[in-house]
Amino acid sequence: MAAPPILLLTDIRQSFGNTVLLGGASLSVSPGERLALVGRNGSGKSTLLKIAAGLVDPDGGTRFLQPGATLRYLPQEPDLAGFATVRAYVEAGLAPGDDPYRADYLMQSLGLTGEEAPDRLSGGEARRAALARALAPSPDILLLDEPTNHLDLPAIEWLESELAQQRGALVLISHDRRFLEDLSRAMVWLDRGTTRRLERGFAHFEAWRDEVLEQEEAEAHKLARQIVREEHWLRYGVTARRKRNVKRLADLHTLRQRKRDRVGPQGSVRMAAAEADGSGSLVALAEGVEKRFGDRVVIRDLNTRVMRGDRIGIVGPNGAGKTTLLKLLTGELEPDAGTIRRGTGIEMVTLDQKREALPPATSLAEALTEGRGDMVHVNGQPRHVVGYMKDFLFLPEQGRTAVSALSGGERGRLMLARAFARPSNLLVLDEPTNDLDLETLDLLQELVADYGGTVLIVSHDRDFLDRTVTGVIAFEGEGRWQDYAGGYSDMVAQRGHGVRARAAEAASRPAPAAPRAPVPAATAARRLSFKEKHALETLPARMEKLNAEIALLRDKLADPALFTRDRAGFDRFSAGLAAREAELAAAEEEWLRLEMLREELEA
Repeated sequence: MAAPPILLLTDIRQSFGNTVLLGGASLSVSPGERLALVGRNGSGKSTLLKIAAGLVDPDGGTRFLQPGATLRYLPQEPDLAGFATVRAYVEAGLAPGDDPYRADYLMQSLGLTGEEAPDRLSGGEARRAALARALAPSPDILLLDEPTNHLDLPAIEWLESELAQQRGALVLISHDRRFLEDLSRAMVWLDRGTTRRLERGFAHFEAWRDEVLEQEEAEAHKLARQIVREEHWLRYGVTARRKRNVKRLADLHTLRQRKRDRVGPQGSVRMAAAEADGSGSLVALAEGVEKRFGDRVVIRDLNTRVMRGDRIGIVGPNGAGKTTLLKLLTGELEPDAGTIRRGTGIEMVTLDQKREALPPATSLAEALTEGRGDMVHVNGQPRHVVGYMKDFLFLPEQGRTAVSALSGGERGRLMLARAFARPSNLLVLDEPTNDLDLETLDLLQELVADYGGTVLIVSHDRDFLDRTVTGVIAFEGEGRWQDYAGGYSDMVAQRGHGVRARAAEAASRPAPAAPRAPVPAATAARRLSFKEKHALETLPARMEKLNAEIALLRDKLADPALFTRDRAGFDRFSAGLAAREAELAAAEEEWLRLEMLREELEA
C-alpha cells in the first residue's frame, strides 16, 4: 500500500489579471518520492512550486502539509539580503537538532568558504549558497526550482550525487534533461493550467506527452467531423426541411461552443537558420597557442583544427577559459604565442550567453527587424515580423513589448530568433540552453543537427551536447585542452571521468616548493581548526563508503549485455562511477593534506 502524501495540493487555481495560470492543478508528494515537474516556460511551474512551499496563497484550492514535516524550497533567484556572511545565511536554514557540520561540508563542496559577503556574490555563487541552505537540514521535502542554473558541469554532477543520497522527497523543476532523467522516478506535467501525472521517470516523458497530444488531436478531429455531419443534416435533411429539431440544433450549438472553448496545445516553435554561402573547408587551425591573463595561463600549447561542417562542444568548469577559447577560435581575441589560421568566406553569428546585446527599451518587433519596417528577411525571403514572432511562440500583441519586460525564457527565444534570421555559415552558441523550455530545446537541437555550416558550442548541458556535437574540446587542467571525438558521454568513456572542478584539479597536483620563511611564534603554535579535525575524523568513513559505491557500480558495468539491454542505465552507472571516482580522489587528497598538516604541527 502506497504511503499517504506528506504534501498535497488539490484543485489549485491561480490567475493574474484576466490570465488563468492554474485552472485546477494538483500535486501529491509521498515520502521519498522523486518528482519532475515539467511544462513550458510561463505554464506556471514556479508558481505551483511557490504555492507548495507555502509562499503564495492560491485563488482557490487546498494545500496540506503533514504536521511536523520539514520542507525546504530553492527559488530561482535567492535573496541573501540581511545576512552578514554566506555562513550566516546557510546556518539560518538549520532547525534545532540539525547537524551544523553538514552546512560546512555543503559550503566546502560547493566552493564556498562561508565568509563571503552576500552583496558581492555572483549569480552562480548566490545559487550555490542557496543550495547549501536548502540541503543542510536534510528536509522531508525538497522543492528545487532550476537548481542547475549558473552551475558548471562539476557542480551539476556533484549535486546529482548529493540528491541521489537524500532520503527525503524531491520535487524538481529543471531544463537539464540528463539531470531529470538521473533523478526522477515520476512526473507531473503542467499544461494549460492543469496537471497530469505519470508514474515513470523523465526518460519516458516525451513519448507520453506525444501520445497524449495525439489523442487530443484525434478527439478534436472527431469533434470537427461530427459538427460537419450535423451541419449537413441541418441543411439538407428531410426532417430539417419539414421542421426544426430543436434538440439537434441545440446539440450543434453545444458542439460549436466546445470547439471554441477548447484550448489546444500551445504553439510549436518553428526554427530555420538562414545559411550563407559555404565557407572554405578550413574554419580554424590552432598551433601551439597560448593565452595569458596576468600570471595565469588560460590556454597552453593548444593544437586543434575546426573544419567546415564540424559541430564542436567546448566543456570545462567555470573559470577554465571556455569563452576565451571560443574568442580565440573566432578571432575576437589574438593569442600571446602560437598561431591561429582562420578560413575564408566565414559569416559568423553569435548567440550571447548573457542576453545583453539589446537596449532594454527596444521593442520585440524592432529587435527582430532591427528597426527597418515590419519585415524580417529569412533565407533571402521577406516575412512579416508578426508571422516570424509566432514561429518562436510570441503573441502578436507582444510586438510592442520592451526587451526589459521579457522573461528570461522569452529573451532567450528572442536572441535565437535574431540569430537564426541572419545569413551565416558559422554559429557560435555560448550557453544557448539557458532559460529555454524543453520544447524549444528540442527544436534548437534539430536546428543544430540540420545546420549545413559549422557550429561552436559552449554548454554545461550534457544531454544537449550528446544530441548536437560531433566533437568535444575538454579542459584538462593547467591551461591544457584536449580534443575528443563524439559527444559528452563519448568523452567521459574515453577519459574515464567527466569535467572536474578547478579546485579539485588544483588539489590533485603537488604545490610548488617555496622557500621557508621564518615562522612567527603565533603561527608556530597553530593547531588544527575544529573544521579540519572534523574532516580528518569523518573523511575515512566517507572514502570507505565511496569505495563501496564504486565497487558496486563497477560490478553493474561489468555486465557485457548491459549496454545493449539498458543504454540509459549504462549511461547512468557510467556517470555515477565517474562522479564517485572524482569525489574519492578529492577526498583522498584532502585527507592526505590534513594528515600531513597534523603531523607537521605535532612535530
